[in-house]
Amino acid sequence: MAPTPRRTDATPKRERIRQDVLRAMEELLTEGETYADMGVERLAGRAGISRTSFYFYFRDKREVLELLTAVVADELYAAADIWWSGTGVSHDALRTSIEDVSALFVQHGPLLRAIVEVGTYEREVAEHWRALIGRFVDATEGRILREQAAGAAPPFAARATAFALVWGVERALYEQFVQGEVFEPAELVEAISAMWLRAIYGLVDPAPVVDAG
Repeated sequence: MAPTPRRTDATPKRERIRQDVLRAMEELLTEGETYADMGVERLAGRAGISRTSFYFYFRDKREVLELLTAVVADELYAAADIWWSGTGVSHDALRTSIEDVSALFVQHGPLLRAIVEVGTYEREVAEHWRALIGRFVDATEGRILREQAAGAAPPFAARATAFALVWGVERALYEQFVQGEVFEPAELVEAISAMWLRAIYGLVDPAPVVDAG
């Protein structure tokens, strides 16, 4: 007998339960439970539904992880758009975007750590994460091309530069989180901002350093 297909129609109840499950996964990850050890029964129980009901709304726990990561990626994208949607050299806009992205990475650190680490052994998860990050590369490339067309940035390989910058930020923020805040957050944000300004415009306009002494 063929399995009963999952319903895909959207209803208020369905959406509420799906959101409860997404929230439950992030809560469990934040509490220190690993994705590998997180069983469906445990996840469903935290969301207040049965294991059987879980499969009515989701294919498996990987689908939950991917949907939850997509939601957070949208938040990160909105934060970065402060710079993407602008024009001209603006250290303040770039720094604000990176600062907001960094804060969101800390807020959702356990989840983002999980998606990166699960991607090392589940190909579908790795492809999902690369596709999400690909949106950031596309948007960064678009901003670089506009700056080059306006004469604000010199000619160089926009796509390759966007790829290196975006994945560089992803890796730096990931390591900052998993290693337990190697640098003060403001210091890392300033370093990333300077890196982007140098790479795109060939200059840097760092914030003044205040002598604590």
